[in-house]
Amino acid sequence: MLKGVLKRMLWKSCMIGMLLPGMLVCLLSCGLFEPTVAVLWTDRPEFAIYGAYFNASQEDYKVETRYYASPAHKLTATAEFPDIVVGNWLKSVSTRSLFKPLDSFFKHDQVAKSAFYPRLLALGNIEGKQYLLPVAFNIPAIVFARANGSLLANPFTISLEELKALGTSYNMEQNGVYFRMGFSPAWNDAFLFVVASLFHASFREADPLGWDPDALEQAIGYLQSWTRESNTSIQAEDDFAFKYFYDPPAKLAASGRILFTYMNSAEFFALTPEGQANLDFRWIAEQDTIPLFEETVYYGIYKRGKAKKAAAAFTQWFFQAETQRLLLEISKNQGIHETIFGISSGFSALRTVTEQIFPQFYPNLLGHMPPDGFLSPPNILPRNWDALKEQVILPYLRDRIRQPQEEAIRPLERRVNDWYRINRDF
Repeated sequence: MLKGVLKRMLWKSCMIGMLLPGMLVCLLSCGLFEPTVAVLWTDRPEFAIYGAYFNASQEDYKVETRYYASPAHKLTATAEFPDIVVGNWLKSVSTRSLFKPLDSFFKHDQVAKSAFYPRLLALGNIEGKQYLLPVAFNIPAIVFARANGSLLANPFTISLEELKALGTSYNMEQNGVYFRMGFSPAWNDAFLFVVASLFHASFREADPLGWDPDALEQAIGYLQSWTRESNTSIQAEDDFAFKYFYDPPAKLAASGRILFTYMNSAEFFALTPEGQANLDFRWIAEQDTIPLFEETVYYGIYKRGKAKKAAAAFTQWFFQAETQRLLLEISKNQGIHETIFGISSGFSALRTVTEQIFPQFYPNLLGHMPPDGFLSPPNILPRNWDALKEQVILPYLRDRIRQPQEEAIRPLERRVNDWYRINRDF
């Protein structure tokens, strides 16, 4: 009753222009008026579109989207408080404690727990409580000319050994110089990391970063022998790339200059329809395991956020299959899907959306859906993983495939420690 009286008094005062600013601040800070606008921080620009359509879908609540290159870093570097955070690297020790449990959404059937890919959902569960919900993920793929599809043994996946064998048999040279080459691991640094992941190098958040050095060394040895056995030498691979890679690799695969190229799912499905027309793909897998990209997108509600009801309303709205179908339709109708793949630049973490709805918008997925049990999420990684991987891990792998022994170059542990010393505040 008192709350109703105060609201009427506030309205009356506003109407006659007599409300003191301090009184308004007091009322808001005392929680009598909860904000109806939820502030959403994200590194995924697509959420500006999602927020706009949520705002247009009803009149009770709004979402205000703010873009930050690293929301995880922003959370620990400012006194500002968002209501919702969507992005990468939210599961690190420094950030995951900042979110509130979301289990109540499951208990009240606002969001269906069974709708998610279980292994993705489990990664957001901490000590039995669901602090983060998965949004989107991407998968490593090998792309080739559609006419060469009959060469592959499996309609869904391709193993490293099959990739190596088919690539080797495709090679052609004249006077010791390759004019056609099946595949080289050295053509794409990200592929080197995929191989390391399949060998269970297991990069993970530690103090500051952990990995399995023996597994990493096995992966590097495998890559080095691949080059020697298939393409003569790293120099021969580099010479071929220098001569022919003025065209994009996908175009080289379509023309037959190379047999295979590496892409992730978002890159492939962001190709123009003309670019995809003569291409096919397989997911990279080993022992029934498809490694998911570390940039898996997660969603959390900040525990100190003020607009609780607005954040809850947007959460319930977004994690519905019909909502995501609508967002895919909007993306297609506006031509957005030609540059941005799927939901938040990836496959949806909602199984029904990915398995049943995506093929309606991406016909190339028909007969190519990744087996659910194969999907293997990454370990929990530090919030600065993106920069660390780009500036330290990938250059190290690139150097190592060109050097037989780690002693010939700066060791990985030293590189990581040096990087953290320089970037201690990042």
